[in-house]
Amino acid sequence: MGHRRFLPLDHKWRNDKESFDGTKERRLPPKILFGEDILGHVADLDVLQLTKDPKKKIQISHESRGDNWNKKSIFFDLPYWKSLLLRYNLDVMHIEKNICDNILGTLLNIKGKTKDTIKTRLDLQAMNIRKELNPIKNGDKYALPTTCYTLSPEEKYKFCDFLKNLKVPDGFSSNISQCVNLKDRKISGLKSHDCHIILQHLLPLAIRGMLCKSVSEPLIELSLFFNILGAKYLSMEELERIDGQIPKTECKLEKVFPPTFFDVMEHLSIHLANEAKIAGPTQYRHMYPMERYIYFMKSLVGNRACPEGSIAEGYLATECLTLCSRYFNTMETKFNRLERNCDGGVVECDGGLTFFCESGRALRGGKPCRFDSYEFEQAHIIF
Repeated sequence: MGHRRFLPLDHKWRNDKESFDGTKERRLPPKILFGEDILGHVADLDVLQLTKDPKKKIQISHESRGDNWNKKSIFFDLPYWKSLLLRYNLDVMHIEKNICDNILGTLLNIKGKTKDTIKTRLDLQAMNIRKELNPIKNGDKYALPTTCYTLSPEEKYKFCDFLKNLKVPDGFSSNISQCVNLKDRKISGLKSHDCHIILQHLLPLAIRGMLCKSVSEPLIELSLFFNILGAKYLSMEELERIDGQIPKTECKLEKVFPPTFFDVMEHLSIHLANEAKIAGPTQYRHMYPMERYIYFMKSLVGNRACPEGSIAEGYLATECLTLCSRYFNTMETKFNRLERNCDGGVVECDGGLTFFCESGRALRGGKPCRFDSYEFEQAHIIF
């Protein structure tokens, strides 16, 4: 919530109380602090000792200080830290993961993952907004009115069936269909890269024709935002455009989804475009390589009592095998192994397109079939 402060001062949504949290927004966007500014704020916290001992612990009054700083970062001891334009790196991978989980859990109303719960409805009632969504008390229980952002059982089945039967190019994504449960109409077990693919490419296709414009439009805009942000090449014009569009998209989401939908991950998308202007494309700052390497390191642990020794021993063995495999040309190693999709290479052919000179191989066991006259004629035309 509170994304209206990033809008222009004359924007009409700043005065719209009914569609948002019942208040008018008069605040300006937060000021971007540089290293010198932060160092001036935390200069008096240099000698502060962080401890859990209540006798030694010093209480900091944020009201009297006028800020939220608790300590001075040790990184400011580095001589160049205060002059860096970017002193942090927002993890786009986990931001996409959490946003995708929030969207899927709320659209499919998955228990434990949805942001639309009885407590959420009671919060709306306490805030005196969206009265049409207030829970209806029936004895000791509450009945929740249906919402525009929750799919019906038939729509849930279509949504899950789309992901279940989806065919994508090899290497584009993992097998997302394994995470889809058509019987229970829910999705579980998605990895970070699965959420990356769904949020950037599949979500606009899956929700088409199911949700009203007020719900589908901001979701598609959010998908397009991450799609542009994750491009291989970025232009300043595109970054300026999406930097001005993302506050409007977040405000559109605020008008539809409940306040509990907006956690810190939803808010961090506001700052991603500005960060990309400084640090460049996100692919060079993704956490995927580190996460995969950590997974490999964890697989080396054989003795849980001494994980460090197991990792060191396994890493040394891997390095030795890698060095030796460079000299074993007569046996199959990871350096001379054929690719997974290798069809056997190119064979000699007399004329025709080179595409038909590859031998090819069957993906599964072949089945004999007999062409009719029309199919036989079409095959002769092609070949």
